[in-house]
Amino acid sequence: MSIVTDQVRRIDAQIDRLLLHPLVDPENAVDEQDDGETEEVGARSTLSTDLATPRINDLLRIAKALSVTSTSVLPAVRIKELLHQANLASGDEPLEAQTQYESEVEWLLVSKATTQTYGLVLNTLLDQIIPLSHDIWYWDQILSSYTYSTFYAVQTSPLRWWTWSKDIYRESKLRSTLSRKTHVSSQSPHAESDGLLSQGWGRFYSIVRETVMERSLKDVQHKMFSTVTLCRSEAKQKQTQLKRLREMTASGLGLLIDEGLDFHVDENKFEIREHGAELRAVVERSVVLMDIMLRDVSNLDQGIADFEDKVFAGVREDPDLSINAEEVASKPAIVARRLLSILEKHLPEHITATSKAVRENGRPSRLVRYWLPGGLLLLSSSTILRILVNRQADIINWIRDLGVTAKDFWFNWVVEPVRKVIGTIRHDSSSEIAIMSRDSLKADRESLERMVVDFSLDRPSLAVEGSSTLSEIQVAEIRDKVKEGDVTPVLKAYEEGLRKPFVGAVRGDLVRSLLIQVQKTKVDLEVAMTGIDALLKSQELVFGFVGLTPGILVTFTVLSYLPGILFSNRRGTRRRGERVGRSVRTLRNIDRIFTEATPVENNILAYKDRGLLVAEVAILRSLVSGGKLMPREIEGEFLEDLNDIAGGKGIQIQTRALERVRWAYARWLHTN
Repeated sequence: MSIVTDQVRRIDAQIDRLLLHPLVDPENAVDEQDDGETEEVGARSTLSTDLATPRINDLLRIAKALSVTSTSVLPAVRIKELLHQANLASGDEPLEAQTQYESEVEWLLVSKATTQTYGLVLNTLLDQIIPLSHDIWYWDQILSSYTYSTFYAVQTSPLRWWTWSKDIYRESKLRSTLSRKTHVSSQSPHAESDGLLSQGWGRFYSIVRETVMERSLKDVQHKMFSTVTLCRSEAKQKQTQLKRLREMTASGLGLLIDEGLDFHVDENKFEIREHGAELRAVVERSVVLMDIMLRDVSNLDQGIADFEDKVFAGVREDPDLSINAEEVASKPAIVARRLLSILEKHLPEHITATSKAVRENGRPSRLVRYWLPGGLLLLSSSTILRILVNRQADIINWIRDLGVTAKDFWFNWVVEPVRKVIGTIRHDSSSEIAIMSRDSLKADRESLERMVVDFSLDRPSLAVEGSSTLSEIQVAEIRDKVKEGDVTPVLKAYEEGLRKPFVGAVRGDLVRSLLIQVQKTKVDLEVAMTGIDALLKSQELVFGFVGLTPGILVTFTVLSYLPGILFSNRRGTRRRGERVGRSVRTLRNIDRIFTEATPVENNILAYKDRGLLVAEVAILRSLVSGGKLMPREIEGEFLEDLNDIAGGKGIQIQTRALERVRWAYARWLHTN
């Protein structure tokens, strides 16, 4: 719900309490009867008769339709339609004698119509003042950089050429008309038509050339300043006009909020008759205030102080107000006619004038801003299309290869590693990691045992000193030592063979010992590889997840960002960040309004500052409405604090409310 809707609903509730109460309260109705009617039963009968007339029923129905609902303010077309249905503003027939209750119902109707019109005007001013900040910021960007100013000069060059050509054509046409009249008066009637045609074209060409030369001589600015400098001057002038329009609109908005439909009613008192008279006066004055304000708020040739003085002077001197008018009985009709004048004439004229000012001084249209890249794209479209047609097969192959690559990546780096990890968890034999065959070490170790035992049996003296044969126990001991890696008999034979290599080679002991040591080295290597293999098997699940990680990371990244680009699934988070940023900037604007404001009497903001403040608060309310930034229960408290900021209770109270908003809602607004 907007700030205008809250304001209008509050005023509508006051009108119902002050004007509708006498119509439905029998005790007050009795007090309103003539002095001769002293019996309560007769008074109630008269009241029922008056309220039962078709005219009053129609007026009550229209007044109910004009009541403010929980949605929004009625549009101008609907308000005008209801006022025409009430037939209050028609001056075709003289006013007939009215009962007191009919007059009260008419005042109720025009008061509710005034409230709806008041909300409509406030919404119009708010809708006009908020977009002006974007146009002012655009001119700030143009003026802040010489590069942007150059771009602006290029963008607007066709418009300048068109304006210059129209001026040349208009002036040349005027000169040609004057020259033709002079030439015709002095021309012989027997002159040939062909000669006249050629002379006419030659004369027109010379006139155009003279016009261009004279205009070039007169246009001193283009000789003294560059085109970019002139464009910067134009941008500065347009920005100044927009700022003035924004301040004037803000002044009108603040003036209506502070002075329009302000009843100052004490809710603890029940003098309905007195409050009703005050309300009627406030309604009349508010209608006149809206009328005069709409006439002058779009006039940028006057200052803010002059505008406000002119509005208040017009309200004081208006002939339709009760203090200056004699026919009080016709006041509802006068107010209705004034409302129709606002809705049918002054409000549309104000909207037209403001739109014209924004169109003349706002940022250029999209056609002006983007004609250059659009023109380049249009000129190169044939080349781009030809390239696409010539490379159609390659483009199709690129797309197909991209699909095949994505498919292979998915199956080879995501599906297959997942399958291996699942197999590892389930101890699948096909998924075990191995760097050697299972029974290779066992076979080589048994072969080494047999070699050493056979060598020891052939050379028992090397295995056991002084022994010519080996017993079973000694052979078993040799086997156990070989399992532990002890091949002492072989090494002893190798040492003896090194002393007499030729003899050892002939006898075969040296070669045999070397071959056994080769087998021993092979067994040692396989033992080391078995240890590494056991280590790999203990970390098999870790290696499986390591192989799966790259595919998962790439897939997660693609699935996270690609849908956000194609389907805007991340738009909600991005919009939330944008709302938070705009909220912080709006709070900064509110703080700046309080800092630069010049308070008037009673430490209240001036009308211009009040209007700017209400506009910024309206922006902030729209940013947080509907639970877009904070929970709904917190949002209700936030709106209460915003009402304290926008209220006219004094600058100190408003600044304290602003500080409260900063620290109380910093979690959602990130203002710390």
